Amino acid sequence: MASNARLDHRNPFVFDTHELGRRPGALQRLSRTIDAPADLGIQGVIGVPEGAPVELELRLESVMEGVLVTGTARAQAEGECVRCLEPVGLELEADFQELFSYPDADDRGRVIAEPGDDAEDDEDRFFLEDGLFDLEPLLRDAVVLALPMQPVCQEDCPGLCSECGARLADDPDHHHDAVDIRWAALQGLAGSLEDGEKDEMSGADAEAGVDEKQEK
Repeated sequence: MASNARLDHRNPFVFDTHELGRRPGALQRLSRTIDAPADLGIQGVIGVPEGAPVELELRLESVMEGVLVTGTARAQAEGECVRCLEPVGLELEADFQELFSYPDADDRGRVIAEPGDDAEDDEDRFFLEDGLFDLEPLLRDAVVLALPMQPVCQEDCPGLCSECGARLADDPDHHHDAVDIRWAALQGLAGSLEDGEKDEMSGADAEAGVDEKQEK
């Protein structure tokens, strides 16, 4: 994957391979702690907070085609349980490996990416630039793959009550009395009949009173 902007060696994600050399089989191990960039993770789900420390352990190996970078990133990720919406924190460990290919240089010494037979293949490749490589794109991909798409606070989290939203883990006996809508309709009908009977009885009592008064 060729980059249009030149890499800055002061960028904490940029690493220098000059010390490694181009002799196949040469190895170099590096450790670095960097601040997490913005949006490192699965946006809106879980990720490493911006500015949080990310520990990197890298192994650089010189091969015929370029530099093979193998590494591990460790950090604390934060998110929200998809079942009960409580905060979730987990120790992230993301492994990655990528080959950064050697570029060719033109007669003016400018670095250009070597064109391949298939343009799409070139877009998927990573290249060294003046002996430097940018780890950030590789790190982002590795972190996304290492994080859960649906984080939970615990594997058996029961979630929230669908009726009132209460967190079920806090009250395992929480429940609502279920009423069958068919019985509810019958109960309503029975209530209406009882009210009608009461009205009829009240009317009958009133008529009886009138008759008694007339007889007297």
